[in-house]
Amino acid sequence: MELTSIPGVGAKTAEALRELDEPERALQEGDVAAIARAPGVSDGRAARIARGAIRTQHDDPGGFAATPRAKELHREALALLKDRTVTKYAASRLETLYPSGVQSRIEEVQAFARDAIEQNPTDAVLDALAGVEPLEAPSDLRVRDRCLATQDAETYAKAREAVPELSVELVEDTRQLSELARGYSTVIALDEAFVGTELEGDVRVEPGALDEPESVVPERTLSFFAHNRDSLQAAARVHREAALDSPCDLDTLQNALSKLDTDGTVTGDEELDRLNAAIDSLDGAISEAERLANDHLRNAIEKRDVTIEGTDLLSLVERGAGVDSLLQRELADEYSAAVDQAREQLVDVLDLTDNESLARRIFDDEPTYPVEHDKEVRNRLREELVAMRDRRATSKKLAVADELAGLQADCEQLVDRALELDVELAVARFARDFDCTMPTFAGEGFVIEGGRSPLLDVPFEDVEPIDYGVDGVTLLSGVNSGGKTSTLDLVGLVVTLAHMGLPVPADEARIERIEELHYYAKTQGTLDAGAFESTLREFGNLVTDVSEDRSVLVLVDELESITEPGASANIMAGILEALDERGATAVFVSHLAREIMDVAEIELSVDGIQADGIEDGELQVDRSPVKGRLARSTPELIVEKLADDDETGDGAAFYSGLLEKF
Repeated sequence: MELTSIPGVGAKTAEALRELDEPERALQEGDVAAIARAPGVSDGRAARIARGAIRTQHDDPGGFAATPRAKELHREALALLKDRTVTKYAASRLETLYPSGVQSRIEEVQAFARDAIEQNPTDAVLDALAGVEPLEAPSDLRVRDRCLATQDAETYAKAREAVPELSVELVEDTRQLSELARGYSTVIALDEAFVGTELEGDVRVEPGALDEPESVVPERTLSFFAHNRDSLQAAARVHREAALDSPCDLDTLQNALSKLDTDGTVTGDEELDRLNAAIDSLDGAISEAERLANDHLRNAIEKRDVTIEGTDLLSLVERGAGVDSLLQRELADEYSAAVDQAREQLVDVLDLTDNESLARRIFDDEPTYPVEHDKEVRNRLREELVAMRDRRATSKKLAVADELAGLQADCEQLVDRALELDVELAVARFARDFDCTMPTFAGEGFVIEGGRSPLLDVPFEDVEPIDYGVDGVTLLSGVNSGGKTSTLDLVGLVVTLAHMGLPVPADEARIERIEELHYYAKTQGTLDAGAFESTLREFGNLVTDVSEDRSVLVLVDELESITEPGASANIMAGILEALDERGATAVFVSHLAREIMDVAEIELSVDGIQADGIEDGELQVDRSPVKGRLARSTPELIVEKLADDDETGDGAAFYSGLLEKF
């Protein structure tokens, strides 16, 4: 499939789609989740692209919904389905479902829908779906504790493109490499020339590192899983609750995810925890050890009587000696004990092992008061601890990343399957909520049994079922508020859903496969000359285009409102004659059915939504149209009621006379 042949896909979008692993498969299958992984393509855009690709695949010209009201019915049908989704993805995915006159497309969706309505949308599954979102690659990942180094400008450019997460440095010799190692925990040298060279610091010579970027940036894998952890865990729960076959072992995935924190750092490693704790506690531990030494030494000084002979004092003064000299002469043992206690305290609190020797040098052996730590040694200890922590973290990251990397493709399937399940469950919930059945395509016209419209502003369980069928052109008559428009809406909705390949709200439905649905809604008020002419042109184009080889369904609601009643009857009669001549199926709702039949040059079928009478001011109506019977009007029913109520009164003759006029 040529990508730019898809409606809405230009050169820039085609270039983005080519970055997918299997763009043609994703487009042919309408895989919105996969298409949305292309750079710059949102779920909504992906749905439009998928819909265009589907039409291209089925050679579908589109245009099934040929009028504004027909298009509105499609939107209302989609809204009913979307209301039953949990994820935003499923709502977007449903946008790929559209009414089509192409048999292959209808059958494709019917196969999906038949499987979907067998699904069981339990509360546990729906609750789990609430946490599932399409997987995303985290952006702007930067790793600052290591860098790449090379002597070659071409390798430098290649490294910056292949591993944008790390700094890349140009060096001239091993001296510069060693200098880099003082600023980074790890330096990865990319040149063969450095192999076998003795280098200071943690410098790794890996000429093939760019072939496997994840080996030097395990954070790339870890950040992906950390960023998507909630969605992955929710998708795993969906698979468990819905008893779906999982593409990976869910326990293995859960165990691997448990080793990651939300920021992508590795958790659960005691040595790493020890080093982090030592770094975090370093300054406080040194201050506490310093305080302990000074308290010990102060107590010792307060308890000692130090006697200095005059000649000794004179000698000390002549040499410029101060308190330190006095400490070394008189309290050397006490100072040594105080410092030893501070050192033990520091090593113990920080739980040091490899760095114990350096930590002990933080307090000098030379007596001084007050006791103070060596800031240079403290900084060196911090640097050593940080370097050890970072090397340990990188090692653990590599191990966990290696474990997770093999799961990434399966995890994409795991989430995609959960999201697609939400689409299926939306169809299942729609079918259950509105007592739907799969329609059949056969014959001409349509037959609907036990149809109930979910578009009415009443609870669905209160909707009265309707039986109705039409073959050819038919007038539908009925009293005001008897349900003519809702019947037309039901027919339009059932036909639209059927051509979307979906179940319909009826006990049974047999539909003729058509190419276009023309539904003309009731106009508000009489049209002016220009609008009236435009409306006539629409019907002129319609009857001109319709032929026996091009099946359409025409639904018209009270066209008589476009102009004067007498002219309207003549116009509608002419349109019905033209549609009948071309073998179309049409239902015209009208209060002028009798007048239209009188002026028509063909015998027109007429159906009526019958009212049995009025009780307590309310019409008693049988909502299912009666074939071949003109419905009585509301005024006739009111006059009949008045005549019955005043059967022997003064107005009886008047009402009876009016009744005879009907």
